[in-house]
Amino acid sequence: MSPIRARVRVALALAAFLLLPSLAAAQDARLAALKQEVEREIGGMAKLTQEMVDMVFSFGELGFQEVETSRYLTGILRQHGFAVEVGTADIPTAWVARWGRGKPVIALGSDIDGIPQSSQRPGVSYHSPLVEGAPGHGEGHNTGLPVVITAAIAVKRVMEREGLSGTLVIWPGVAEEQLGAKAHLVRAGVFKDADAAIFTHVASNLNTSYANEGGTGLVSVEFTFKGETAHSAGSPWRGKSALDAVELMNVGWNFRREHLRINQRSHYVITDGGDQPNVVPRTARVWYYFREITYPRIKEMFAIGQQMAEGAALMTGTTLERVRVLGSAWPRHFNKPVAEAMYANIRTVGLPAWDEKDQALAKAVQQEVGNSNPRGLETSLDSLNRGIPDERNTGGGSDDIGDISWN
Repeated sequence: MSPIRARVRVALALAAFLLLPSLAAAQDARLAALKQEVEREIGGMAKLTQEMVDMVFSFGELGFQEVETSRYLTGILRQHGFAVEVGTADIPTAWVARWGRGKPVIALGSDIDGIPQSSQRPGVSYHSPLVEGAPGHGEGHNTGLPVVITAAIAVKRVMEREGLSGTLVIWPGVAEEQLGAKAHLVRAGVFKDADAAIFTHVASNLNTSYANEGGTGLVSVEFTFKGETAHSAGSPWRGKSALDAVELMNVGWNFRREHLRINQRSHYVITDGGDQPNVVPRTARVWYYFREITYPRIKEMFAIGQQMAEGAALMTGTTLERVRVLGSAWPRHFNKPVAEAMYANIRTVGLPAWDEKDQALAKAVQQEVGNSNPRGLETSLDSLNRGIPDERNTGGGSDDIGDISWN
């Protein structure tokens, strides 16, 4: 089975959900008929869906740099009658597209940014970049918004023919890999009138969830140190190395890891380590992600990080010049009625029927990344995820969709 049909099935599940609020009092038979009409509309857009998926993949733009991606997707939305506002929340690549009138207001979104050094030729199971060292879509962010747009266009057509009230709002997840935008969209009021917000992300199955999904929230923080420069050979005693402070902070954090909860995840990169070896670095910066499963625990880790930074500055005679929050993600908690309605449509749509080529490619990828027992693509539909209690949450990834879910 071609990947086109797989995208279509996700769009079908989304589109079927969108019809529910407008037809809450309608007969089941009419709703079923309209869902079939939506299915026909989406089937007729299979080629467009795949073109969007491939085009966004070809751009592979990093967070806050999704210029061509946003220009392309908003162009398609305008062609299909959506009004588009750009520069939402003062983010140049953020935008909001609207169509319709009145209630219900349904907000649909998905992430669009790429990952550093993830350039890859499509359909190839081994590492084979299109451009060595360039960014790319290694997490499926090229698929979500094309599917959302397909669903929205299909439902718009049905709503127009049937005279149904309601407003569709399409928005992109900008810079999700940096957790840098969704909180700003919330503060800008993008979701203030929304009755439901639906978010889609690529996964190994068709599924949805409610309550605590698991994983972590986080705060993304950059620590900047300032010292005094000197010639590293001629008079090193005159220098106070900001890089020494960064390295000592990292050493301290790595020792502290043993005494942090198993749920936590923490990682860093040195974004400024000096200019060249013969000059004692006057400035240095390190960028941390502090992840935990609850907001108080995240704040606790942030406080420990600040203590480490202050101690490193004291040890090196440098100054902790700046502590800058670059992004954040609230732990995710999702709506039960929305999830149950969505899953009912997922069960109706079902998984794609993968062919031998699909399974061969999937197994080759799994084997390439070290899976000793490659299973290929899933053939049985996953169950509705009913949430994970905190005591069973062992941590993991984050997504700033949590900020919107709580809002």
